[in-house]
Parts: sequence; C-alpha cells; structure tokens
Amino acid sequence: MSTQGRNEARVIPLRPQNAPQPPAPKEPLWRDVVGGVLRRERLAQERTLKDVSEAARISMPYLSELERGRKEASSEVLAAAAHALGLGLGDLLSLAQDDLVRHAQIRRSHRRGAAPTNGLCLAA
Repeated sequence: MSTQGRNEARVIPLRPQNAPQPPAPKEPLWRDVVGGVLRRERLAQERTLKDVSEAARISMPYLSELERGRKEASSEVLAAAAHALGLGLGDLLSLAQDDLVRHAQIRRSHRRGAAPTNGLCLAA
C-alpha cells in the first residue's frame, strides 16, 4: 500500500488531457428536424408509413423522404402530415423547436469546452 490514505481513489482519464476536441456538431437543417419529429411521432403511435400517408393524402414514398429529411415540404403538406398524426401544425413546430433548442445547448456546451457527455461513468 502506498503512503496515500486508504479511501483515496486513483482517477484515470478516459481521454488524454491534451487530446483534440471533436468538431462541434453541425446545426441541423429544418427538413431534418421536422422529418425527425414526424418519424418519432409516427413510431410512438406504432403506425405505418402507409397508414399515415393515406390519412394525410400524400404518397408513401414522399412521406418517407420527408421523415428522412430528403425533401422540403410545403406548409400544406406539413399540416396534412401533422393532422394525420393527431397534431396541429403548431404542435409540430413546437416539437421541432424543442429539438433545435436541445441541439443549440449541445453546441454551446461544446464551444465552452465542456466534455460531451455520452452516458459513460465508471466507479469502483
């Protein structure tokens, strides 16, 4: 045993102190954010693309492209997709705003030099 007290722990950093920081995450595109919200809501309701596309009266491939952020949707299409999911257009925009706020917080913490959290914590 060393001369250190018995209750002291030795900390081994997972990342070297002078390791370069990974680049800050890019700001997401609006179509990616809205598409993610549409997909999340559809999956939370355990509904299929076919079911929602029929209710919204838009094609299934187009809805799929919206969810993946491949297409920019008009306000009419967004409203139809939101209503098919039981949401108002304001609800859809509010959920998208929440995602953008979370992303902005991550970017700010990254700029301040805070280590990004990934849920890993080791204790003995």
